[in-house]
Amino acid sequence: MDRIKSFTIDHDVLVPGFYISRVDGDIITYDLRTRKPNAGSYMSNADMHSVEHMFATYVRNSSIGDNVVYFGPMGCQTGFYLLVRNETPQKAFEITKEVLQKIIDHKGEVFGASAIECGNYANLDLAIAQEECKSYLEVLNNQTDMEFKYPTK
Repeated sequence: MDRIKSFTIDHDVLVPGFYISRVDGDIITYDLRTRKPNAGSYMSNADMHSVEHMFATYVRNSSIGDNVVYFGPMGCQTGFYLLVRNETPQKAFEITKEVLQKIIDHKGEVFGASAIECGNYANLDLAIAQEECKSYLEVLNNQTDMEFKYPTK
């Protein structure tokens, strides 16, 4: 059986950053790695859930919104996947930073924080999402690899 692409990445050298995970035709899957894998610091369900609600809403309302296919957390609790079609990696990177800043600056409730809109709405916390986004935005503001390639040994 073929291994999936994400299992071929050396997680021992992977650090937080913004990476191109795979390209499938006009769709690019981005690895928004917020935590170092296997290092003992993982996002809680509330972290992932809260960022997911905020980021998905803001990115789908951004200038690339019509080209966003998916945004969601990784099961390993160390990041998110963003799938976008027909946009350059540089544009996706810049929009990601803009969305993170919007989340940090957001006032009010988490988007979709009601029983009608979400199956676990009580597990949403804006402050948690803002803290996670603040830490990740700092990583992206210091990222120098604009080819968005995974690190190697």
